[in-house]
Amino acid sequence: MATQNNNKFAVITGASSGIGFELAKQCLENGFDALICAEDAAIMDAARTLPGNAIALRADLATFEGCQQLVAKVQELGRPVDALLLNAGVGLGGAVVDQQLGDELAMIALNCNHTVHVARKLVPAMIARGEGRVMITGSVVSTAPNPYQAVYAATKAFVMSFGEALRVEVAESGVTVTVLQPGATDTNFFQRADLMDTKVGQAKKDDPAEVAKRGFEAMMAGKDSVLGGGFKSRLEGLMNEFLPETFKAKQTAKQTKPQH
Repeated sequence: MATQNNNKFAVITGASSGIGFELAKQCLENGFDALICAEDAAIMDAARTLPGNAIALRADLATFEGCQQLVAKVQELGRPVDALLLNAGVGLGGAVVDQQLGDELAMIALNCNHTVHVARKLVPAMIARGEGRVMITGSVVSTAPNPYQAVYAATKAFVMSFGEALRVEVAESGVTVTVLQPGATDTNFFQRADLMDTKVGQAKKDDPAEVAKRGFEAMMAGKDSVLGGGFKSRLEGLMNEFLPETFKAKQTAKQTKPQH
């Protein structure tokens, strides 16, 4: 990738597959070069597959060192960040008391710590320049308790709150912050989270390309948040804004409780 050109520059985390890959694709198809990051080796294949100029970095963003590695790579490239898409995250299905504590803490580290760490390191330069777009991938469950995904849902509530608050803090700087709230999306999320033996795991899901397109367009428009995916997912997100917590918890439990 050329060090000096007229393209804008995007940094996308969790871009080896799924929504992150499609977000990177949206950026590249709309005049950006990209630095894409994930902890798995598939990030290298993603860079070769994506259209346009993409540099891949393999780093474990669930660790402090991995986040620092990403920040150092951005500094090494020497290009101002025009768009920062903090998408990396994992899920974990099952009752809290049945999960491994180490898995729960690792999920918190990736979903929450990486979002704060990378934003804290890269957003100040965007503020100093007086321009830039930030997008954080939340979830429709960020506004509803989610039994059998309790810790995951809590991490998404965290990033939703963080994003909405950061947006106000930087409002006068020329930088915007958008939170993408996907519903159930057709990625490897459910298999990795051990949620295939649930109603939501077996149900029809949204196209990640559609989710990413909605997210990218909302980010570029400077919107505060956007419900990604199809009508069902957007309706779920809208209902979560009005229904009581106790009701939402019982309803989501029906979708995420293991069937066997």
